[in-house]
Amino acid sequence: MPDAWHDEQTDNLCGAFLRLGTPEEVYAFLEDIATISEIKSMAQRLEVARLLNEAKTYPEIVQATGASTATISRVKRCLEYGAGGYKSVLK
Repeated sequence: MPDAWHDEQTDNLCGAFLRLGTPEEVYAFLEDIATISEIKSMAQRLEVARLLNEAKTYPEIVQATGASTATISRVKRCLEYGAGGYKSVLK
């Protein structure tokens, strides 16, 4: 059974990302659909995941990204127990 947030609207959002073919199209879509702050937060979390995947320490990650230890912990939990999304994009 899908998670409660899986519905027609989120299916459409996922489909929209899949239809984008270039980085420029992705930038344009992100700029239209999210605030710059939201985009930067997602980018920071992805970088935190990349650094955790490289076995960097929390202090190293804070230094490199400016992320809080709470954010690092949340991303680490997702890497360890999440749906596998980070792992898919970090391959």
